[in-house]
Amino acid sequence: MNSILNIEKNTVVEEAKAYCEAQGLEVVFTHEISKTHLQIISERTKHLPAMYHASVGMLLDRLKNGCYLLMKDGEIVGHIFAHRHTIDKYSVYERSSLWVQKAYRNNNLGLLLMDFLTKKFSKEFLISIAQDQTVHHNNELLGMRHITLKDLSPVLIETLEKLGKLRDEYKYKYYVNPYFESKINQFNKILKSKI
Repeated sequence: MNSILNIEKNTVVEEAKAYCEAQGLEVVFTHEISKTHLQIISERTKHLPAMYHASVGMLLDRLKNGCYLLMKDGEIVGHIFAHRHTIDKYSVYERSSLWVQKAYRNNNLGLLLMDFLTKKFSKEFLISIAQDQTVHHNNELLGMRHITLKDLSPVLIETLEKLGKLRDEYKYKYYVNPYFESKINQFNKILKSKI
């Protein structure tokens, strides 16, 4: 990772952690959320234009991979989930349903949640597909590398299309974590042999 980005990321993450401490916020990793809270999160994903709708069933499925919650006095004020896709026999994880309550935005808490999840899945294939420039910047801060569709095997592209994840590269960017980047050629060769 670029040393300037690494310093910036460490500074921003430490500031976000200090903000959490000062505000009485706690980041918690869990596999359990009540049905009531899942319904609220599902409704949120339905009504916020920057989020993709996730039904309660989809959230329950993602919860098997775990999620990070930002908590304040027992209330959920932020969340991020790991969405698992299966490509051939491999699991590819995608960060999903990132949200931080309006009162706590502008303090890099979204980046903090992304950082926790990215570290949790550092030895897995992790991909980020996003349109927002802030997310692109955060991906770069987290050491993820921008890739284009030409970097991916036809099987992976076809799978992304089937999953509804194939996006217009003029509007969306794909980022992969260092583990995925280190294995991408090998991954593509294995998938190409399946054709």
